[in-house]
Amino acid sequence: MDSVTSAAAGASAATPGSVQGVASVLVLKKALDMQASSATQLIASLPQPALATSGTLGTQVNTFA
Repeated sequence: MDSVTSAAAGASAATPGSVQGVASVLVLKKALDMQASSATQLIASLPQPALATSGTLGTQVNTFA
């Protein structure tokens, strides 16, 4: 998270349209993409809860969707 904060600060401090500004924005986008990828992997690694198989609660409609 700290790298995204520093990348955002660098992108906002750079002169718009300059090479440094463009590079800062590209670094910020790459950092955000890496965080999104990490978050997606973490969510995918979570175990799926088991569905109810007996009783009246949760056996008629799958509400996990």
